Amino acid sequence: MRHPAPMRILLTALVVLLVLPIGGTAAFAYWRASGSGAGAGTSGTNVSVTLTAGTPTTNVYPGGSADVRLAVSNPNFSPVRIGSLALDTTQGTAGFAVDAGHSGCGLASLGFSTQNNSGAGWTVNAKVGGVNGTLDITLVNGLSMGTGAANACQGASFTVYLTAGP
Repeated sequence: MRHPAPMRILLTALVVLLVLPIGGTAAFAYWRASGSGAGAGTSGTNVSVTLTAGTPTTNVYPGGSADVRLAVSNPNFSPVRIGSLALDTTQGTAGFAVDAGHSGCGLASLGFSTQNNSGAGWTVNAKVGGVNGTLDITLVNGLSMGTGAANACQGASFTVYLTAGP
């Protein structure tokens, strides 16, 4: 039997009124639910990288300069960024050393300017398994020698002690 239009409207409204409170209550309960708990985490502490002493790649002469090569070792399981390399004046004689055969060579004529790789710094790869990350660095014109260097410095081998900075 077919119901007249007003009766169908009334039945539809009644069904909506009965279903709405059930769905609305469920939604309200879902959004009103709360919980609690605790979480914990730790972060490791990075160990300092190790720098080999820098060595000039060519002989340096009065009024000239030479590139300085060194290697960096990273014992951390994450990459480490070095922002700059500076002369470590706590080692050698004010940061420099000369080979034993040239002990008469005064090191005061040597110079080193802090390097930062044109502002980019360097990133040393992370340790993988038992192998430290490494990076070989060449500092272009890193070592300079003043024009007043002694003749005793001819043919000398120099060591440049460096430290990593932020």
